Amino acid sequence: MGHGHAHGHGDVGGSNRRALLLTLSLTLTFLVAEVVGGLVTGSLALLADAGHMASDAVALTLALFAAWIASRPATARMTFGYHRAEVLAALANGVGLILVAASIVIEALERLGAPRAIDAKTASLIAGFGLLVNLAALAILRRSSGGGLNLRGAIFHVVADALGSVGAIAANLLIVAFGWRWADSVASIVIAVLILIAAVSLLRPTISVLMESAPEDLDVDAIGSTMCGADGVAGVHDLHVWTLASGKRLVSAHVVLSGDAATALDVVHATRRALSQRFGIDHVTLQPELDVTGDCGCGFGAGLSS
Repeated sequence: MGHGHAHGHGDVGGSNRRALLLTLSLTLTFLVAEVVGGLVTGSLALLADAGHMASDAVALTLALFAAWIASRPATARMTFGYHRAEVLAALANGVGLILVAASIVIEALERLGAPRAIDAKTASLIAGFGLLVNLAALAILRRSSGGGLNLRGAIFHVVADALGSVGAIAANLLIVAFGWRWADSVASIVIAVLILIAAVSLLRPTISVLMESAPEDLDVDAIGSTMCGADGVAGVHDLHVWTLASGKRLVSAHVVLSGDAATALDVVHATRRALSQRFGIDHVTLQPELDVTGDCGCGFGAGLSS
């Protein structure tokens, strides 16, 4: 019966898309130079960095497309709109990071047994330029007014790539200083581990959203208690708290009316107001019910009814 809606706050989606497009342009511009440099110098660390930069380009393209899809309005069939498109893009980017890390480790282990000659000075110079490009891309993404898992996935890709550039520079400096060719493979493995950590950090909240878990920063018990404390509420059951997409939290519940409740509409308004003021949740769906037993008490139960 009661239904509250969240409202937009400026052109967040447009800001995200502009940031992603500019970052994608930077990435593609340098990708060609880094691939050519890695082939010419023979540096696996540089090629590993280039491989991850290529995955960055794919990830940024996917994130840009998902941001565009998510901006489409709801329809009679897609009643929640297309917000989950950005969550699915984040999932794909997380899986992509894992695949990139695995491919780097496989190649690095093969080269450990037979290190190759590397033009370390040239490779270091190219990796240095790559680091500057990644830092510029990271600054653009972080300045975007939007957020969410989609943009976070893009940022993780860029951060992991920046760390990859640092690893490539360090490996090539060791080769120049001490002739340690194996440092190239070791640096590549370190890069892969960092990429894997980024992937796990992205996949955890993404899977949580897709499984419709309650947001980690919200206390479901506190939400239920707040609803019970609203005027005219005798009890709450079938309480559900979940995330549609980043920044879009929803609550649904059955609200049992107390004997002195004025009207169901008053109770709905009071409950929605309490949730908005304390938790910032504005999309609330409530089903008022009468306390036919007379012994409901002010308690609540989470989960589906049997």
